[in-house]
Amino acid sequence: MIVNAKMGANSGVTTGGKLFLETVLKNVKKATELANIPTDIYEFLKLPKRVIVVSIPIRDRDGNVTNYIGYRVQHNNALGPYKGGIRYYPTVDLDEITALAMLMTYKCAALSLPFGGAKGGVACNPKSLSQEEIEKITRRYTYMISDLIGPYIDIPAPDIYTDARVMAWIMDTYSQLKGRQVPEVVTGKPVYLGGCEGREEATGFGVCITTREACRVCGIPLKGARIAIQGFGNVGTHTALHLANLGAKIVAVSDSKGSIYNKEGFNVEKLVAHKKNTGTVLGFPSAIQISEKELLQLDVDVLIPAAIEGVITKEVAEKIQAKIITEGANGPTTSEGSAVLQERGIFVVPDILANAGGVTASYFEWIQNLQREHWPRDKVLKMLEEKMVKAFNDVVETTRRMELGMRDAVMVLSVSRVALAVQTLGIWP
Repeated sequence: MIVNAKMGANSGVTTGGKLFLETVLKNVKKATELANIPTDIYEFLKLPKRVIVVSIPIRDRDGNVTNYIGYRVQHNNALGPYKGGIRYYPTVDLDEITALAMLMTYKCAALSLPFGGAKGGVACNPKSLSQEEIEKITRRYTYMISDLIGPYIDIPAPDIYTDARVMAWIMDTYSQLKGRQVPEVVTGKPVYLGGCEGREEATGFGVCITTREACRVCGIPLKGARIAIQGFGNVGTHTALHLANLGAKIVAVSDSKGSIYNKEGFNVEKLVAHKKNTGTVLGFPSAIQISEKELLQLDVDVLIPAAIEGVITKEVAEKIQAKIITEGANGPTTSEGSAVLQERGIFVVPDILANAGGVTASYFEWIQNLQREHWPRDKVLKMLEEKMVKAFNDVVETTRRMELGMRDAVMVLSVSRVALAVQTLGIWP
C-alpha cells in the first residue's frame, strides 16, 4: 500500500462506502461458491492488488492552501491493464473506490474486454470550486499517480463530476512528464484530442440495449413500454433518448432536485433541453412533481436506477412494481434488496452488465489511440451494440444452464473468467 498523505477531515469517510464494499464482496463470495472456485482464489480476489492514497495541496483563489485526498485503487490485472474512472465527489472514500474497482474488474470480464479493474477519486466538491482549482487538483493528482498509470498499466476515464476536459488535463500532464503526446493514457477525451465518437452517450446506449434485450426475454414489447428513470445525468439522459427513439414511453424521471411524472410519457428531447436551460427537470410543462420514493414504486414496465448506489434497499424492493430493473448506476441495489427482488421474480439487469457501454467505448477509444485511427459514430455504436448483446446472451445462457438469477449469473460468469486467468498465470513470486 502506497500512502502519500495522512487521511484527515477531507477524506470523506462514510459508512455508505463500507456497506457498498461489503455488498460487492458478498456477491463475489457467492459467485465463487456457485462456480466451485477454490477458496484461495477468493482470498486472492477480495483484496485489491494496489491502493494509492495521495495528498493534493492546492492554493485557492484567496491564497489559502487546502489539502484534498485522492485515491486510485488497482484491483486486478490478470486479464489486462487496469481500467476505471475517476470521480470528484465530497463523500469519496477508500471503501467506495475499492468496491468500484472490484466491480470494474468483473464488468470488463463480463464484456470479454482485455482489461482489469481500477477506480479513482478525489474527495472534493466540484460545485464549489472554480475551473482553475479543478484543473490544479487534476494535474496534481495526475502527477502523484503518474508512475502507476500508463497505456499498458492503468487507463483512467471520466466518472461522477469529471468530464472530457478533466481527461484532457490528465492526458496533457502525463504527456508533459513523458515528453511526448500519449493520448492512449486516458479515455473519455474530447473527440478532437483523440476521443471516441459516441463516447458520451455510450453508457446510456448500453443501458438502452440491455433494456431492449430484457424486454425481449420477458415478452414485453418495447414500443409503448412505460419506463421510469431515477437519475437524469449523462447516463439517464442518453438512456431516455435512445429508448424514446425505439418507441418506449419515459413516464418519470428524477434528478438531485426532484422527480416528475406524466403517465402519457415525456417528449424526451424537450425535457433534455429544459434540464439544460434550467438545471433541473422540475418545472417541465405537463409534468407533476412526485417524490423519489413514489418514482421507485410506480407501476411501470421498467425501472432504471441511474443515479447513486444503495437506493434499492430491502424496504424499497418490497414495494417496487416494475417488471424489469436495469441498473444504470453502479451498485444501486443493496444485497438485501437484491434478495427481495429475486424472491419476487423481478427481472434484473445487473450494473456490471447494464452500464458496461461506457467502458466498452473506452476500449474502442484505447484501440483507436494505440493505432492512431479514428472511427465514425455509427461504427462505434454498431460494435458496442454487438458487444452488449453478446454479453447479455452469455449471461442469460448462464441463468438457464445453472438456474440462477441474472445477478448471480453475471457474477459467476465474470468471476470465473478472472479466476481462470489468475489460476493459469499463477501467483508469483
